[in-house]
Amino acid sequence: MTNSFSALQSIADKLWNAQNNNPFQPIAPVRGAIEQLGGDVLENAYRVQQINTQRQVEAGSRIVGRKIGLTSKAVQTQLGVDRPDFGALFDNMAYCDGEEIPFARTQQPKVEAEIALVLEHDLLHEHHTVADILRATAFALPAIEVVGSRIENWDIRLADTVADNASSGLFVLGTSPVKLGDFDIVECGMLMERKGDQVSVGAGAACLGNPMNAAIWLADTMVRFGAPLRAGDVVLTGALGPMVTVEPGDVFTAHIEGLGVVRALFSNQSEAL
Repeated sequence: MTNSFSALQSIADKLWNAQNNNPFQPIAPVRGAIEQLGGDVLENAYRVQQINTQRQVEAGSRIVGRKIGLTSKAVQTQLGVDRPDFGALFDNMAYCDGEEIPFARTQQPKVEAEIALVLEHDLLHEHHTVADILRATAFALPAIEVVGSRIENWDIRLADTVADNASSGLFVLGTSPVKLGDFDIVECGMLMERKGDQVSVGAGAACLGNPMNAAIWLADTMVRFGAPLRAGDVVLTGALGPMVTVEPGDVFTAHIEGLGVVRALFSNQSEAL
């Protein structure tokens, strides 16, 4: 089958409609359709993602950063890959610590605790160093990513999650910024609780051995894609521990040693908005 824009557009349309249908209705995996296009599967999956990213921008959304996915070696092994992936973060995906999230805005939601970096300078080099990332970062924040999937029952492989904006959903940022160097980004422990019950434990090292490795990968990759990271961007560097499924009315609190606390609150209502 020819790798035509119309074929890519058709796949993007299915994901777009699943994202925006109210009430939410997940779809079957899209990897088969992407594989049938021929050529590089990963490249085509990112083309699908880009179609819907551009569509979001044209609809009035603003890109405020990027998320890094597949930073767990166990998940990479499960999906048969040896690198992370990325997705776009939009302004209408962002929530503040303690702000209630309408459950109807989520799609098969799961939460994971992460370290967010907020940039002060652009990252424009083809190959970045740790020093480049340190210099470019204004501060770090504790974050909870609310991942989601438009694919039914999370039946995903690499092509599915990449095409689906790296299974992005929403994200919550803490409000107490900390400078890099004022906490141990590798050894910092993470504990996430649901209404006081421990549900996920991890550390900075769970993210590619060091969240800075993930940030360097993203900075280099975005330059290759012609969309470099810019001052003001939020970078979600990847999960510090296992994901946890969300139910209506849940309250999650993530504690990251030296970085602080962030909470994600979900409404009891799951009805369509």
